[in-house]
Amino acid sequence: MDFKEVYKSWLEDDYFDEETKKELRSIEGNDAEIEDRFYKELEFGTGGLRGVIGAGTNRMNVYTVRKATQGLANYIKKQGTGDKGVAISYDCRRMSPEFADVTALCLAANGIKAYVFDALRPTPELSFAVRELHCTAGVMITASHNPPEYNGYKAYWDDGAQMTSPKDTDVIDEVRAVEKFSDAKTMDLEEAKAKGLYEVIGKEIDDKYMAELKKQIIHPEIIKEVADDIKIVYTPFHGTGNVPVRRILDELGFKNVYVVPEQELPDPDFTTLDYPNPEDPKAFELALKLAKEKDADIVMATDPDADRLGIYAKDTKTGEYIGFTGNMSGMLIAEYRLRELKALGKLPSNAALIKTIVTTNLADPICEDYGVKLIEVLTGFKYIGEQIKWFEENNSYEYVFGLEESYGCLAGTHARDKDAVVAVMCLAEVASWCKKQGITVWDQMINIYEKYGYFKEGIHTVTLKGIDGAEQIKAIMEKIRKNPPTQFGDLKVNEFRDYLNGPGVTGLPVSNVLYFDLSNNSWCCARPSGTEPKIKFYMGVKGDSLEDADKKLEELKENVVKALA
Repeated sequence: MDFKEVYKSWLEDDYFDEETKKELRSIEGNDAEIEDRFYKELEFGTGGLRGVIGAGTNRMNVYTVRKATQGLANYIKKQGTGDKGVAISYDCRRMSPEFADVTALCLAANGIKAYVFDALRPTPELSFAVRELHCTAGVMITASHNPPEYNGYKAYWDDGAQMTSPKDTDVIDEVRAVEKFSDAKTMDLEEAKAKGLYEVIGKEIDDKYMAELKKQIIHPEIIKEVADDIKIVYTPFHGTGNVPVRRILDELGFKNVYVVPEQELPDPDFTTLDYPNPEDPKAFELALKLAKEKDADIVMATDPDADRLGIYAKDTKTGEYIGFTGNMSGMLIAEYRLRELKALGKLPSNAALIKTIVTTNLADPICEDYGVKLIEVLTGFKYIGEQIKWFEENNSYEYVFGLEESYGCLAGTHARDKDAVVAVMCLAEVASWCKKQGITVWDQMINIYEKYGYFKEGIHTVTLKGIDGAEQIKAIMEKIRKNPPTQFGDLKVNEFRDYLNGPGVTGLPVSNVLYFDLSNNSWCCARPSGTEPKIKFYMGVKGDSLEDADKKLEELKENVVKALA
C-alpha cells in the first residue's frame, strides 16, 4: 500500500482508538504531512526506536511501541528466558509513563514479568536494575537529549548493556516479523498485577544504586576536608538527574550545592531550553548566571535521561567560566582516577580504559604513562559495555574507565551504559582535589594539556530530514567511500579505513564508518548518526598550545567540509 492507503486504513480500522483518528483527521488534505507520517514504519534500529510523537506508522505512539515490544517478547521467548522478566524505566518526556506501561502490558500478555519503576529514573539506573534483578532484558523510554517533540525506546539485554551483534539484528528481525499492529498483544493492568506479571520497583533499587556509586569514590577524606568551602551549581535540564544527583552529593557531604530553580522539576516541554543537550552552550545560560551569583567552583548539567554530563569551570586568570567538551571532562576524570589509584597501589596490573574510535587521542599518552591498556571500540557506549562483559568472561583485563566524545562516561561496572550520575560524583571529587591544591578544575585541565599535549576535537554535522534525507546521507557516504581524499589541506592521509570491510581490515565489527588517519597527529571520520537524520564528521588535532590547537582544528574543519560535504 502507498502512504495514502495506509493513512486511510488507520482511519477505518477499529483497532486504532478515536483520539488517534481525530489527530489523523486533522491533517486530512495535507499530503506532505500524511506522507511523512506513513511513508514507512518507524524503524527499530540497533538502538531501538526514536522519533517524533504522534499518530502514524513513522511516529512514536502506543501502537508502534507495542509492536516493537511484541517483537522483543517473541525474541525473549525464543531464547527461553521469559521467566527472568524485563526491567522498565522512563524519563520526563511526553507519553513516557504511558509508553512504559504499554511496554509492560505487552510483555505481561506474553507471559513475561515487567518490573516497572514507580516514577522517572535515569537511563544508567535502568541498566543497573537489569543486572540487580537478574532480568533477561530492559527497556528505557527516552529520547535522550532530542527536542521535546521526540521520544524513544532503548532495549537492553541481561548484561545491562544495549544489545550488540548478533542479538540486535535478531531482535530487529523479530520486530519486522510482526506484520500487523493488531498482532501485538496487551492485557489489563489490574489483571497483569493480579497474575504477578507487573511489579512496581523503586526505593530498594535506588538505595542499592547509590551504594554502588559511592564505591567509586577514591578520596572521601578530601571531600570531607573541603565540603564546607566548595560550591557546586547543578541543573538536571528538567530531567531525571535531579533526585539521584542531589542525593549522592548530599550523602557524600557536599554542603553548597545550588540547583538551578527554573530547571529543577520535570518539564516535557523543556520550557527554559531550546535544546536539552549539555553539548549546547546556550543550555547553560541560567546555570552560569547562578554560578556567578554564588561564585561557584564548578557548574554541571545532566541531560534529560541523565546519561550525559556537561561542565563549566572557572579560569583562575580571567575569572570566567569555560566550557568543557565531553572529551575534556571524560579525560579529566580518567587522568585523576588512574593517577590516584596508582598512587594508592590500587590500579590493577591488567587495567584497561575503553574509548570509542571518535574519542580524543589524549587517552593514548595518558594510558601509556600509567601502564593501562587502551582499547578502542565502535561509536556507541554499548560496545564499551560489551568489552566489560568480555573482560569478566575471559578474565583478561580489569575495567577502570570508559568514555565517548558525546559527553558520556562510566566509572565502575554497576551499569553498562554511560552514567552522568556517577560522572557528577567523580567530577565533584576531582573539583574537591583541585580545591585542596588551590587550583580550579580548568587549571587542572591545562596541567594535563601541558604534560600530554594540547589535543582538541570538533564535529561538523549535516542534518538531512525527511524522505530524501536518508538517501542523501547514503549518497554522501558512497561518494567518500569510492573516492576517498588523499589529503585535507596540508594534512596527508596516512591511512584510510572503511569499517564496512569488517574485522579483517579494521579489527572491529562491520559499521558504516569512514576513518582517515592524517599527518601531524590529526584525524577525521565520517559516520551517519544511528538515532537522528544526520551525518557527522568528527575530527581531532594536536597543538602546541590552546591557541595553536584551536587554529589547527578550524583549518581541518574547513578542509573536511570542502573535501567531504
